[in-house]
Order: sequence, then C-alpha cells, then structure tokens
Amino acid sequence: MLINLINDYDKLKSWPFIEAKRVIDTYGGIKNFKVPSKKYILFETGYGPSGLPHIGTFGEVIRTSMVQNAFNKLTNFPSKIITFSDDMDGLRKVPENVPNQEMLKKYIGMPLTSIPDPFEKFDSFGKHNNEKLKSFLNDFGFTYEFKSSTELYKSGFFDDTIKILLQNYNEILSIVLPTLRDQRRENYSPFLPICPKTNKVLQVKIEEYNIENNTIVYQDPDDGKLIEVSVLGGNCKLQWKVDWAMRWIALKVDYEMCGKDLTDSVTLGKKICKILNKNSPINLIYEMFLD
Repeated sequence: MLINLINDYDKLKSWPFIEAKRVIDTYGGIKNFKVPSKKYILFETGYGPSGLPHIGTFGEVIRTSMVQNAFNKLTNFPSKIITFSDDMDGLRKVPENVPNQEMLKKYIGMPLTSIPDPFEKFDSFGKHNNEKLKSFLNDFGFTYEFKSSTELYKSGFFDDTIKILLQNYNEILSIVLPTLRDQRRENYSPFLPICPKTNKVLQVKIEEYNIENNTIVYQDPDDGKLIEVSVLGGNCKLQWKVDWAMRWIALKVDYEMCGKDLTDSVTLGKKICKILNKNSPINLIYEMFLD
C-alpha cells in the first residue's frame, strides 16, 4: 500500500487526520495495514427523509467527507462514502414546509416511500426527498453512493443480518428494555411489521418469535386476530436503534459520526454488535450547534 505524508504522520493534529488515523489504526496502523475483506474502507452518513434536506444534512456529509479526504491523503487504499436514507420509516407527523398537508395526514404511519409525493413530481414522498438530497449533494460536488433503506429491505440485502437478529432477539431485548420507560417496555419489539391491510408500520406487541420460519406473530390492532408475517423481504422494519446496528453489520461500516443527541443510540448499537460477535464502526460524537 502506498503511503503519503509518512514522515509527518505522527505530527498531523487536525481533527480529520486524527479520525482518519483511528480508522487506519483499526486495521493495524500505517505501516502494517491489514486489508479488510471487502477491499475498501466504508464511511457512512445517514439521513431521515421525513422532511426536506437542510444545512444539517450538508454538515453530516461534509464532516464525513473531510475524514475520508484525510484518509485519502494518508493512503491510496480505496474508500467509499455511503449516504443512507431511512426512507422506510413511518411518517410520524406532516412537515410544515410542504404542500398538500391534508392529503399527507391520511398517510401518517406509512413508510415514506409508500406515501404520494405532495409536490407531485416523484413516485413517493420519500423518493422526492431522496432526489432533493442527491441534487443538493451533487450541486456541491460530493462523491458518494446513495443507499435506500426501502430498496435494501425489499431486495433481501438485509435478510441474512435480520435472521441473526431474530435468532438473538432475547439477548437484544435484554439490553434494549432497560433503556425504555415502563409503558414502552410492554409492547417493545425489535421488529415492526408492515400491516398488509393498511401498509402502516406497526408498533405492536409481538406474541411469538418463530426462528425456524423467520416469522413473528402479532395481534391485529383492529380485530384482535393473530397475524403471522415474515421478517424478511421488507415485510418488517426494525426499530431504528436496532436498525442502525443491523445496517453497520450488513454494510460493514467502518466509520460513522453523529450528533451528541444520539450518544445513547451509538452505545446501544455497539452493544448489539458485540452480542452478535460483529464489528461496530468507529464513531465520533460531535456537539450540536442550534443557534
């Protein structure tokens, strides 16, 4: 591996270089770099497309790009940035800065990629916001790979990792439940079934976890009937903290930073990776600037 700036390596004190060196040190250091199985280093940044992209989105990508650029100055080993869209999340509330507010209210709880585009330009609200994000980043010349949560769930890309999570659901519950309030604990499950009747992302109590069949059983909120659904192929979405850990594992993410408000989520994600005997990425927690 060709090393650049080798003579000044230990003198580099700028924070992007410090972070890049953390990544390099994970794989043996600048002189004994051990090539990861996927043959590249993966930096990730995430985006929730329940609203339009904004300056915070820009900040997430540019900070991560600075670390990648520092990594590229130190070595010519291949690296990538993934910009990941959580576009399978259920819509929780209608953003104030979009048209057709009354129409959107009818779709509360549905995945963002299953909701009509209020701007009437794309196939869905999620698709609209994804395209706005990509246009936003392209205008600034960012180099990145875009990944859609919906596409990866429905294509089966996440299935192998989801199976592992199902096989270890008890262990996952044992570390998640103590972090929740009493009322939330009663119905919490790592798996959120997509209702076949309403297409809503359901937060319901899971009555059975069937590891052999890769299914879960829940009670229909309307008529009380028991419904069995596969956790694979996009029939279920994971609770977002578990989803984050699953994504790290499935994509083999090496580095991801986030704001201070997500500190507890990072800690929980790392614990989930650990009980599954999987590597978690290097994380940087930065302060939030709200003024």
